Amino acid sequence: MSDIDQNTPADLREETADAAPEVASNDRVAELENQLAEAKQNVLYAQAEIQNVRRRAEKEAQDARAYAATAFARDVLSVADNLSRGLSAIPADLRADDKMKGLVTGLEATGRELESVFQRHGITKIAAEGQMLDPNKHQAMLEMPSDQPPGTIVQEMQAGYMIKDRLLRPAMVGVAKAG
Repeated sequence: MSDIDQNTPADLREETADAAPEVASNDRVAELENQLAEAKQNVLYAQAEIQNVRRRAEKEAQDARAYAATAFARDVLSVADNLSRGLSAIPADLRADDKMKGLVTGLEATGRELESVFQRHGITKIAAEGQMLDPNKHQAMLEMPSDQPPGTIVQEMQAGYMIKDRLLRPAMVGVAKAG
């Protein structure tokens, strides 16, 4: 066999490229076009990645602003609970007493202001009593005999709250027992 028979087409092309500069030029153009296409594709991927990173950063910043007060809000809920328990513990005869009216009125006004502050910051009370148990919003503490359908909330032991669209604290409830 001769040397020509053993050469691959690529080898032949290289050997003849010296004699035909237009072949070498054509190969170089094809190589540069491939590199350009690859570079364009890499730029598109990089732009897409930058856009994804920007969207994620905007979402995280938006969530941080919306939910930054979550821990503080949870702590303030115990204050609201204690205020509510204190107001409900005042007997009717003391509420009617002229000496206590100012105190009761002040405590009730404080409770209303606290609710107003909650609303301004997107903190809302979860509806519980009479609703069907929703494990995403309610925490069943006990089952009770009732004429309500099983799974219906018949008692609320502690109010639950949402902050915007997230659960801040589940409502602790008693549900109707089956049969």
